[in-house]
Amino acid sequence: MCGRFSLIDDLATLQETFRFEFGEEMVPRYNISPGQEILIIGKHEGKRVGAMMRWGLVPFWAKDPKIGYKMINARSEGIDKKPSFKNAFKKRRVLIPCSRFYEWKQSDEGKLPYRFIMKGEKPFAFAGIWETWTKGKSPLHSCSILTTQPNRVTKSVHDRMPVILHEKDYDIWMEPEYNDISTLMELLVPYEKEGMDTYRVSTLVNSSRNDFAEMISPLNSL
Repeated sequence: MCGRFSLIDDLATLQETFRFEFGEEMVPRYNISPGQEILIIGKHEGKRVGAMMRWGLVPFWAKDPKIGYKMINARSEGIDKKPSFKNAFKKRRVLIPCSRFYEWKQSDEGKLPYRFIMKGEKPFAFAGIWETWTKGKSPLHSCSILTTQPNRVTKSVHDRMPVILHEKDYDIWMEPEYNDISTLMELLVPYEKEGMDTYRVSTLVNSSRNDFAEMISPLNSL
C-alpha cells in the first residue's frame, strides 16, 4: 500500500514537470497523511489542471465520508469491476504528484520506515482516481492512489507499491474520454527497479503530526 508520501518540490518545478495550471500557493510537505488535502492533476477542456482533493476516496453511494480512510489505496488488479472504484477508474483518472513515498518493514524491532525515491530525485506521478460525494452539506471531492505488485526495490520492505506512471502515459491516463480498458490496465504495473532507490528514515515519520525537513534524512545521517 501507500500510506504516506511527500511533495517537497516547489510549484515552478512541478509545473515544469507536469505542465499544468494551478492558481494556489504550495508549501513543502514532508509527511502527507490520509485524510489530508493533496494535489491532483486532471484534464479539463483539454488542459491539464491542478486541484486539491481529500486523500481517501469516498464512493458516491457511501453513507458516511469516514469510509475514505479505508480507501486511500485501490488495488489495480480487477479495479474495472470493483463497485467502489470501477466508475472512477473508467471516467475520473488523475495524476497525484509525489517527491518521495514511505513504506514500513516488519522486523523484530517493530515497523521500520523506509523512504523511496526516483533516481535523479525528480518528482513523479502516482496513478489516481477520484470521486464526488454529495450527501453532505457541500460536495466532497476525494481520491485514491492505485497500487500494484512490488518491484525488486520495494519488495524488500513491503508486498505492494503505488502505481508510478511514465510521462508518456500521462495524457492517456488523464483523458476522461479514453475508454480502452485493456490499455489502461496495462499501465498498472510495477515501475522498473532500475529507476528507484530507497533508504531507511527515522520513526519520526510514524506520527502524522510531524512534518519537517529533518525527518526525510537517511537514518544514519541524523
